Amino acid sequence: MYKILEAKELTTNIFKMVVEAKRVAKSCEPGQFIIVRMDDQGERIPLTICDYDREAGTVTIVFQIVGAGTQMMSQLKAGDSFRDFVGPLGKPSELVTDPLDEVKSKKILFVAGGVGTAPVYPQVKWLHEHGIDADVIVGAKTKDLLILEDEMKAVAGNLYITTDDGSYGREGLVTKVIEDLVAEGKQYDVCIAIGPMIMMKFACLTTKKLNIPTVVSLNPIMVDGTGMCGACRVVVGDEVKFACVDGPEFDGHKVQFDEAMKRQQIYKTAEGRAFLKAKEGNTHHGGCGNCGGDK
Repeated sequence: MYKILEAKELTTNIFKMVVEAKRVAKSCEPGQFIIVRMDDQGERIPLTICDYDREAGTVTIVFQIVGAGTQMMSQLKAGDSFRDFVGPLGKPSELVTDPLDEVKSKKILFVAGGVGTAPVYPQVKWLHEHGIDADVIVGAKTKDLLILEDEMKAVAGNLYITTDDGSYGREGLVTKVIEDLVAEGKQYDVCIAIGPMIMMKFACLTTKKLNIPTVVSLNPIMVDGTGMCGACRVVVGDEVKFACVDGPEFDGHKVQFDEAMKRQQIYKTAEGRAFLKAKEGNTHHGGCGNCGGDK
């Protein structure tokens, strides 16, 4: 069992938990994720790691209520436990695995949308701990939905807040801030954008226009988290990838976002999974057990 040491609601429907998971904390890196399960019959829920403390043996997760599983998770309190807390899974951020001297020579921009701020934070924190400043744009619909502002402010080189309704920080979308920063003379060697699929799509359209190489994290489309269900199948360039085992980070300028978002909706129904199985053939996977693609 994995004890929950801290549980609180950050803002409407977004929750933070600190979990005692010594083995995961010992080996995880920014960019990776875990899978939690509340009990023997519980849903497997993949969540990106928000923070970790190797000495204390804890891992911090942030999640948003999007279905029955996360709704039940939100009811857990400090002192409760998870039945399973599996990880670390996925590949770490390239900023962590690339030679440190190369990373230090880069001018880095992060773009976080909504709950995507949670997986951005550990990467910015890691850079800060290694003497590397990065600019960070955090976008939210309104001020009330903004999360981890103080934590991000402590580790970002420059933090730019934007809200869709102008209730806090700059008014408008994160794409407008990207354009404004470049117009002001900022130059970036790489951008890391994490958030809703639609936000990452338009962030990539903007950075491609500005000739800024961009990495995105496709954790929003993961379901099973092991590569067996096939839900996170995505086309990157001319290759079929699965976000949970091949990523979750990919070259954003090569991701076929429209196809991924359309597929995400179709995959939710049994009829849709059958349609995708017929259309995608051997690249479908189908381990969900519902469409017959695993037989």
